[in-house]
Amino acid sequence: MLRAQRLHPSPAELVEFLGTRLRNGRELLQVVAECEVVYHGRAASVADAGEYVVMLKADGSLQVHGYKGVKPVNWQPQTDDLWIGFDEGQPVLLAERRNPEEYVRIVFFETALVQAIELREPSGFVLMGSEAEMQRALARQPELIEPGLTVLDWELPTDVGGIDLFARDAGGSLVVVELKRAKATQEAVHQLTRYVTRVRELSGEPVRGVLAAPTITKPALAALARSGLAFREVTALPALERGLAQPGLFEPA
Repeated sequence: MLRAQRLHPSPAELVEFLGTRLRNGRELLQVVAECEVVYHGRAASVADAGEYVVMLKADGSLQVHGYKGVKPVNWQPQTDDLWIGFDEGQPVLLAERRNPEEYVRIVFFETALVQAIELREPSGFVLMGSEAEMQRALARQPELIEPGLTVLDWELPTDVGGIDLFARDAGGSLVVVELKRAKATQEAVHQLTRYVTRVRELSGEPVRGVLAAPTITKPALAALARSGLAFREVTALPALERGLAQPGLFEPA
């Protein structure tokens, strides 16, 4: 999470730190400093010299926060060019945008802290409810995963883990379904591969594998294709009826 930090960096250390980290392009940068902020574009503004928190995100957006309030005193929702260097001996950050044409210029006088933080990209859409609730809802309506799918059991224990949904498809083949409430990753593909391999060994039958989730990473989708497994997008769940009983292995769902 916290990749690097400097307390009370010198002007040269500040410029070197920001220059190196801006080229990295993957980190959120924060500078706590006494500085002056000048904006020029559709309007013009100057923030008097004072203590501010300057925040640069990995997408190039810029925010300058004062000591109170949730709204920054100045910001750029996106930037086309970020430059850090010296002007008359003072560290200067220049954030430019071409359309519309505007810039924010920050002069740093005394810096208390500069740090680089790497945040994981959020998984995005997450289905409401727990994974167990997702499991029960799809056991009741497996056609949301695939038409003609019949659930035989869920949370079926094996020596390599519990299978979320164990089913047969419309053609009579066994199907192992791995469920994820959020974006599915390569780890989910590894899980599904283990379960499919084990069920094939135990049953002696052809077994299909399906990963069901609201979305999936590109590497995970590629791994599924290499393994001959499938992805099914599930972005909404039916209301779960109270008192839903788990079917037996040989009973219809």
